Amino acid sequence: MNRLKEQYNKIIVPKIKEEFKLGNVMEVPKIVKININSGIGPFRENKEAVDSFAEELSNIAGQKVYPRSAKKSEAGFKIKQGDVVGFAVTLRGERMWAFFDKLVNIAFPRIRDFRGFSTVSFDHDGNYSIGIREHVIFPEVNPNTTKGIRSLQVTIVFNSKEVEKNKFLLKEFGFPFAEEKKDQ
Repeated sequence: MNRLKEQYNKIIVPKIKEEFKLGNVMEVPKIVKININSGIGPFRENKEAVDSFAEELSNIAGQKVYPRSAKKSEAGFKIKQGDVVGFAVTLRGERMWAFFDKLVNIAFPRIRDFRGFSTVSFDHDGNYSIGIREHVIFPEVNPNTTKGIRSLQVTIVFNSKEVEKNKFLLKEFGFPFAEEKKDQ
């Protein structure tokens, strides 16, 4: 069992039940899945760079990524319908926990000039989205051999729609939120 999953089951669940006065374990929020998306942008014509990035993203996620195709043609960007414009992967179960552990404990501390993530990035369903500017913060990527730096979008999907509970859960995992500014 992954150490964060063990921490969730043994420490965080009882803490959330006590904090929000929940009577049932099923009311406690949990992470259902993590989605990772990335566009390939101007590297679309360079097949070697696209293949290299797909391999790097697969190594980061721990499973094979799937290509995302353009739904419509866009002449201004020289994109035809069906062209590969990005890659995506959905993580669940043990791979999700392993990626989340790596994200919080290894990748986030490697971000340059990092001051924490905003707490307003929760959507109306209670899910949290993060934009990562450089994919080279992950240990699987060698910055000396990568063929261009890409950005990633990571979405953490919860079973609860209550933002306060989900934010508390992420804070308990050690998620680095920026300090909220108080009105003066």
